Amino acid sequence: MTTPTKSSSRLQYENDGFYIHADSLLPEATVNAAVAGMDAVRAGEYDTGVPPQPSPWNPGDDPGKLCKIEMPQLANRAIMDLISHPALGALAAEITGASMVQVWWVQLLYKPPVDENKNTIVGYHQDRQYWNVWDDGSELFTAWVALSDVREESGPMNFVPGSHRWGLLNQGDFFQDKKGEIQVPEGEEWNEVTAVLPPGGVSFHHCLTFHGSGPNYSSEPRRSFAIHMRTDKSKPRHDPPEGLSRFIHDPAYCPIIFEK
Repeated sequence: MTTPTKSSSRLQYENDGFYIHADSLLPEATVNAAVAGMDAVRAGEYDTGVPPQPSPWNPGDDPGKLCKIEMPQLANRAIMDLISHPALGALAAEITGASMVQVWWVQLLYKPPVDENKNTIVGYHQDRQYWNVWDDGSELFTAWVALSDVREESGPMNFVPGSHRWGLLNQGDFFQDKKGEIQVPEGEEWNEVTAVLPPGGVSFHHCLTFHGSGPNYSSEPRRSFAIHMRTDKSKPRHDPPEGLSRFIHDPAYCPIIFEK
């Protein structure tokens, strides 16, 4: 039996712990509708009648701070259309080799232009340190979709190649810059690769890959969604599922975006 040849995108993901799709993957109309949806959710306007989940940032909060809203697809149909787009599912399956890909959590991320008095960085961290609701060994990863033109000056995502092989270090912090405290394993190196993306572009990263982003020095907000995904090689730690995994049996909240 012939072993299928792996695509270059899958090889990069397996080797580096991330894959950057530097061209626009999603249709312009889908992206534009989701931008309008993002603004509506930030303003507290929910066309579904359902609010997002409790979040670090809520309508009326300081617009100069990093805006992070949990499960915005519950509140807006255009956002749901974007996070469930089949092109995302197809590429996610290609880089992981999965037979099933499900969205299990989503975060709206809106980074305003820099204000020296406000913290808008995303500190280096491994997603897995926040995801203890999943069994060890679960295949979990994130698609980070740009809705604005994310250039070097916009505070783009940065990835540390190969760090997905370091194991779970439980170091770093999403909301604080603790990069200097992260202890790189002996024999390994800390290098950073920047994900410059157009609107509709996407990067994928493994749940153990260290990543973070700096301030937005551009004149426009940096807009994105972090779409957390799982494959068939994953299992929630609790039955019934709890915490961030609690909606996985509800496709209206957590759509399966690829299956064969």
